[in-house]
Amino acid sequence: MITIQNITVRLGGNTIIDGATAAIPTGARVGLIGRNGAGKSTLMKVLIGQLEPDNGSVDMPRRATLGYIAQEAPTGTQTPFEAVLAADKERTELLAESETCTDPDRLGDVHERLLAIDAYSAPSRAARILIGLGFDEEMQAQPLDSFSGGWKMRVALAALLFSGPDLLLLDEPSNHLDLEATLWLENFLKSYSGTLIIISHERDLLNNVVDIILHLQGGKLALYPGNYDSFERQRAERAAQLAAARASQDAQRARLQDYVARNSARASTAKQAQSRAKMLAKMQPITALMEDPSLSFAFPDPDELRPPLITLDLATVGYGETPILKRLNLRIDPDDRIALLGRNGNGKTTLARLLAAQLAPMDGAMQSSGKMRVGYFTQYQVEELASDETPLAHMTRAMEGKSPGAVRAQLGRFGFSGHLATSKVAKLSGGERARLALALITRDAPHMLILDEPTNHLDVDAREALVQALNDYTGAVIMISHDRHMVELTADRLVLVDHGTAEEYPGSIQDYIDYILGRKQAKPVGDARAQAKGQDKPAAKRVHVPREKLKEAQKAVTEAERAMGRVEGDLAKVDKAIVDSTSGKAAAEAQKLGDLSRRRTELTDALKQAEAAWLEASERLEQLVG
Repeated sequence: MITIQNITVRLGGNTIIDGATAAIPTGARVGLIGRNGAGKSTLMKVLIGQLEPDNGSVDMPRRATLGYIAQEAPTGTQTPFEAVLAADKERTELLAESETCTDPDRLGDVHERLLAIDAYSAPSRAARILIGLGFDEEMQAQPLDSFSGGWKMRVALAALLFSGPDLLLLDEPSNHLDLEATLWLENFLKSYSGTLIIISHERDLLNNVVDIILHLQGGKLALYPGNYDSFERQRAERAAQLAAARASQDAQRARLQDYVARNSARASTAKQAQSRAKMLAKMQPITALMEDPSLSFAFPDPDELRPPLITLDLATVGYGETPILKRLNLRIDPDDRIALLGRNGNGKTTLARLLAAQLAPMDGAMQSSGKMRVGYFTQYQVEELASDETPLAHMTRAMEGKSPGAVRAQLGRFGFSGHLATSKVAKLSGGERARLALALITRDAPHMLILDEPTNHLDVDAREALVQALNDYTGAVIMISHDRHMVELTADRLVLVDHGTAEEYPGSIQDYIDYILGRKQAKPVGDARAQAKGQDKPAAKRVHVPREKLKEAQKAVTEAERAMGRVEGDLAKVDKAIVDSTSGKAAAEAQKLGDLSRRRTELTDALKQAEAAWLEASERLEQLVG
């Protein structure tokens, strides 16, 4: 049991955690969530002993080993394989002792302990973990200094997982991972036998791995049993209950205030009025669940361009004289939503840079509209923001010649109004910096957005807001993301970047996930890939599906999903209104409640129709992709 008892943590004069209390059972899988800047990483540092709370205490299980990734990535001439093996310090020390020990009794104890900790299978376990995180055999033997910072952090994660601590603490472990490695990590954590506390904004990971949500908000902690979807349901129910209680309290306060105002001056009722005034003074306000009014994404819609925006015809792209991708055939239209799939290092970013005109084709042809504007988002843009400048200064410089009103309007689309627009970037959270970078790249209403891992610094609520904004945006979207939830809700075309080329993937994101996890054979990606594999359906039975027909079916599924989402959103609003209406006077609310009930019936019928349309569209798509 981990017991967090009434802890308070202050940093730089600000109270980050304020009297927080929670009890975490041994063996629990806990998802630590909260808005950006809520103090999740601060709490993690308290748990591992890097920070001492100003008040309160944290009690950890005795003799429990604790694992946490250091902020500094491993470096040096050591290989990833050697670094992971070295993480098991007991094994390393025992092996060294076995080479030099001359005492037969002690040597027997050493070998007995090595057998007990399964030391001799360690190399294969280390290799499996590294392979799962994207290191092939050749990469495992290269020196650490030859890798980028992101790959070094993967080595640190591999070493931590290999060490197998009793208590495993992970802070956004998927930030440096691609989809394939994220899926592997998720399956590894499912079978982890110790206690797990993980900070993550990956909805799918939180749904599939954790069984308790620990929510940090306003410096306080609250435990919710279940996964993230269960947390959201409980949270919605609590919000409705608080809204009803607050409405009832407001009505009572209004009655008391009215009585005091009317009766204080009359001698016969002065005592009663005084009594009610004391009651008013003691009445504690019911606080609504906090929401972030600055959480906002609104991409400006571009003017119309005739399709296609871009056409690649047997194009080759690379760096210097080294080609990375060849035989690229791709057409992008103004209404496309494309997700690029494939492991890191396969060339997804290279393809994105080609489409953004940052790279020119080495061979073949690339045609694009001369009037097309492109907004290209990368993590480097977030890191390169000037920390001593404000969002207003950044946008004013980027929109040189535009009026102050236009500059403020663009910032406002992304939640930067009031003091937030004039705060130094250094004081912004990671999510706020990502929003500022998105605001900057869309200042001229681009016809196409290219987003390379846009969710790394965004919390779950911000990711949902981004999904909604992308679905409302009328231009084309090309995305690289390991966030399955966003890809599933946003993309209607999948392109697999693999084996030195990029080809349309005709299945769904779930088909691709099943393939990565080995639950089914790969679907054919294209004629060349199918011929190379030679393992799918016989050629006589293979039916070529025209791209237009496939795109039309995928679009029908996407539109049906969006229709279902709109109806479900309306239903949620009606349900909340029904809860609110029951808190008032029955006579005054009866008519309103009846109208709401009839509206709910209509929406329920509409949802059934939308679900039927979705099923029909999904079946049609399944028939086309085989």
